[in-house]
Amino acid sequence: MGVSSSGKSTVGAALGRALHAPFLDGDRYHPEANVEKMRNGIALTDEDRWPWLEALTAALKEAAQKKGVAVGACSALKKAYRDFITEKAGEAVLFVYLDGSRDVIAERMARRNHEYMPTSLLDSQFATLEKPDPTTENVLNVPVTDSPEKIVRTVTGALDHLKTFKRWQ
Repeated sequence: MGVSSSGKSTVGAALGRALHAPFLDGDRYHPEANVEKMRNGIALTDEDRWPWLEALTAALKEAAQKKGVAVGACSALKKAYRDFITEKAGEAVLFVYLDGSRDVIAERMARRNHEYMPTSLLDSQFATLEKPDPTTENVLNVPVTDSPEKIVRTVTGALDHLKTFKRWQ
């Protein structure tokens, strides 16, 4: 989880590969109306996000039921969104927060070509963001400046049930 251009898709795909788990990119679950709003530089509202979160969570739950685990990339900017995902999942969800400053994220965003997320929406992403609190949420905060490989090692190293596997040592 994190703001646009924090590396959610890259890290999520790498984590999915490392865990041999399905990876679902949240961008693919936005209804067309959301995509058009963002393409036109209009920030999404809570009302826009709830159906998207519902669709993504249902897909993640289905994937996890088939495989035992699933990895998803989702901004999950507000605590209410993270609570919703966890409640709908019906089991523990670990959120990996890709934490980066506005300057670092802006530089990344300027370098990439996203289908519908213009750089003009970055401030709205940070305005909406409620940074997760590891003391009250099941979240692992990692710096976006770490490489995807290092983030994967950090995440897998934090999962107690994986620590017994030689590949993670």
